[in-house]
Amino acid sequence: MVELRVQEHQVLLGLEKNGGKASVEQLIITSSLSDAAVMRNALTLQENSLLNIHAATQNVIKLTDEGKVYAKSGLPERKLVLAVAEMGGLADLRVAAEKAGLQPEFIQIALGWVIRKKWATFSGQSNVIKLSEELVGDLVVFEGCDEELLKFLIGREQSTLDELSEAFKVEAEQLKKRKLVVIELRTTRFLQITEAGRAALAEGKMVEQEVTQLTPELIITGKWRTAKLQKYNIEAPVAKTWSGKKHPYLSFLDKVREKMVTLGFQEMMGTSVETCLFNFDALNIPQDHPAREASDIYYIKEPKCGDISGHHAVVERVKQTHENGGQTGSTGWGYKYTFEAAQRLILRGHGTCLSARTLASKGLQVPSKYFSIARVYRPEIVDRTHLSEFNQVEGIIVDPDLNLRDLLGVLGKFAMEIAGASKVRFKPDYFPFTEPSVELSAYKEGYGWIEFGGSGIFRPEVTQPLGVGDVPVIAWGLGVDRLFMMHSGIEDIRMIFCSDLDWLRRKQVT
Repeated sequence: MVELRVQEHQVLLGLEKNGGKASVEQLIITSSLSDAAVMRNALTLQENSLLNIHAATQNVIKLTDEGKVYAKSGLPERKLVLAVAEMGGLADLRVAAEKAGLQPEFIQIALGWVIRKKWATFSGQSNVIKLSEELVGDLVVFEGCDEELLKFLIGREQSTLDELSEAFKVEAEQLKKRKLVVIELRTTRFLQITEAGRAALAEGKMVEQEVTQLTPELIITGKWRTAKLQKYNIEAPVAKTWSGKKHPYLSFLDKVREKMVTLGFQEMMGTSVETCLFNFDALNIPQDHPAREASDIYYIKEPKCGDISGHHAVVERVKQTHENGGQTGSTGWGYKYTFEAAQRLILRGHGTCLSARTLASKGLQVPSKYFSIARVYRPEIVDRTHLSEFNQVEGIIVDPDLNLRDLLGVLGKFAMEIAGASKVRFKPDYFPFTEPSVELSAYKEGYGWIEFGGSGIFRPEVTQPLGVGDVPVIAWGLGVDRLFMMHSGIEDIRMIFCSDLDWLRRKQVT
């Protein structure tokens, strides 16, 4: 004997009352259950072959709010010709529109439909509208097919296109273009009881009311001991839900930061707006260098200059180094250094400016390790591997015993552990602030080679003016966006900052 739960019994009984077949909407009324309860129990009954669920798709038409107004008060063109008729069949358009009570924005719309329906003619030169002769006397009782459709729909919550005549179907498309009706594809579900369902309803035993959740009352009174608890099928399919989570790229940056801190690095912090002193001058980049052109860096319009008075000693040493080499053993760049150019404010073009500030700070320790994850800005042409606004992971290590081999070892470990690269390669490069300088590229199986950025050992022209002296400082600045690309198998850097919900939901950072 089949045991039916109370709500299952109600659904089957509701179907029998409707002749064995009914829509979900009909069952809601018949069984007094919610739509969710009807479908939940219907799915269980279908699993037990006690009913079948069928779906029918139909085009449903209903009035918009504007359509409801016109269905009751009349279309704008109807109001206009009625006003003309009352004025003898010939009238000035503005006067007729005012008599019809039309707003200025609806006058041309009404006139257009009047002419289209051949209810009247209009002279643009005299601004006169004249009623068509065949409508004189019959206009009050004459009704267009579109108006008939509006009145047909006004008393209905919704109708299907199948219920309409062919003439009404044509008008329905016109009214849709006028945004007076909406036509939507709706799926209606019908439930049909099976012979097994009828047998279960006739012979089956209805179980007592089941408890769906424990309440304080059930626990306090002890009724939970005798209550029948509803069983749940935990393997039943459910709708997929998407919980809120941090953006995959932000999670990746957190992991990079965690890795660096675990390795003993201290994080360097700074603002996006920087002076040319630390973005260029302190890094041995001359004030006439092409990288400082407006086509290669973003200059701040207001204020144009920042305050560098707190770094007077650094500025003086940098000035001497640029002009004649100072105490570095270099000949310098041989030009007249200006404080005005050093104060100029820009959006930082690389994270190395944070390294320069750190080396110039009083709290610098030797030996020590520092890193930063900095947003930087350059007027780049945006493509699959370049952005005009991107992130760099910057790092420096200050230690008397460092050499180039140490730098290469750090970079290789970084690329393999952070980006998941399988091998790395280095090639000589040139930067005004490092010597030797190397460029890092990494390879991942199935992904290929990708360039990450530059590195090297800071030149004396950088370290001595900043007060570090002869202690070696190895440094690197890598595109962390590209690290994430290799880590996640992304081929277009723009994908990182897109709003593709499907990718964001599927992407997990490991």
